[in-house]
Amino acid sequence: MPGQQNYIAPYLMRTAHLQTIYPTLFRRVNGVIWQRQRIDTPDGDFIDLDWLVRGNRRLLLLCHGLEGSSDTHYMKGMARACASAGWDVVAFNYRGCSGEANRLAKNYHSGSTDDLAWAIKHSLATQRYQKLALTGFSLGGNLVLKYLGEDRDDRPAELCGGMAISPPCDLSACSDQLGQPQNRIYQIRFLKTLLAKVAAKKDLIEIELGSLTAKRCRSIREFDQAFVAPLNGFASAEDYYRRASARQFLPTISHPTLVLSSFDDPFLAESCYPSDRDINNPVVRFLYTQRGGHVSFIQRHPQGWYWGEQQTVEFLESIGT
Repeated sequence: MPGQQNYIAPYLMRTAHLQTIYPTLFRRVNGVIWQRQRIDTPDGDFIDLDWLVRGNRRLLLLCHGLEGSSDTHYMKGMARACASAGWDVVAFNYRGCSGEANRLAKNYHSGSTDDLAWAIKHSLATQRYQKLALTGFSLGGNLVLKYLGEDRDDRPAELCGGMAISPPCDLSACSDQLGQPQNRIYQIRFLKTLLAKVAAKKDLIEIELGSLTAKRCRSIREFDQAFVAPLNGFASAEDYYRRASARQFLPTISHPTLVLSSFDDPFLAESCYPSDRDINNPVVRFLYTQRGGHVSFIQRHPQGWYWGEQQTVEFLESIGT
């Protein structure tokens, strides 16, 4: 497939599940101390932005994955790498993901690009930055791609491009993929924290949806059907997946964009690996590797960078000068 590169996984990290799980449990990223900024949203909620400011004129905005935050290892790893390469960094924590329940019944979802646009607007309000780039991981990658390709007139002039790492750009197929027996450990982990957030806002959510007593969710699809869809104006989980999946927006992206994924990613379905021929958009580049797991790409590096971070720094240098 076009775009394959020669990423070589360390010998002991050649299985997809080990690549995916090891960094979550064991990676520690030092030297990233966030400064928090809380911004109110137009609908009465709030978003927390975490900043790593070094006085640069270029800004990278990071979007985390499902149930992640600015404290996730890949967010800190990317911030450390890109800050050393001349970028200030702001991490966008989605509603309910910054360690405190948000004010409304609804939380974030894979297509909430209006929240991303609001975070971008406030990040550029200081007028310090001449360039803005976006990088999203997993769900955040889908979010970035959708934002770049959808029909909207509020993208700022400073925007120079974006990158998506392991994006589930076909949400319906990826929901089914997570439901496979070999991925049960991931689905259980996600559901545990998602359902805990529902329990923490039970009274708010019951005002919108009625009693939660009978709602039982044994899969991400069931959770999206029970909570994400009705709380965010979608008719069903499938309607949500159809409208929020980023693959349909790839042909209309007009800023330089890099999509980085591994063929052995346990979260991604086959439809999440479009080719140049499928999309027919010269500004979108696909970089696929044989190994790497989900949002991982472990490598030995003198500065502790993972391979995806190294690729991002190189890509940003090509678009941010």
